Amino acid sequence: MIKASLLIMAVLTVLISIGLRWREERMTALRPVAKPPGGWVAAQKRKLNRWLTAATLAVVVTLVVLGGLHWLRVWQDG
Repeated sequence: MIKASLLIMAVLTVLISIGLRWREERMTALRPVAKPPGGWVAAQKRKLNRWLTAATLAVVVTLVVLGGLHWLRVWQDG
């Protein structure tokens, strides 16, 4: 079960990160603004923030889904 949850979290992290990047690109295309300030370091901070956000959301989703499945099994047995 631990391997399954780690795999689910890894896949969800990648998918959510792709979705967040797509959203950022779409928002800048719809509403063109000046380039964000900073250079390479600022770009890396934005990328790290996106991955941390994606990982956090993946953990929450995994906990809710697998926890919900666990409690459904507990209630059915009881």
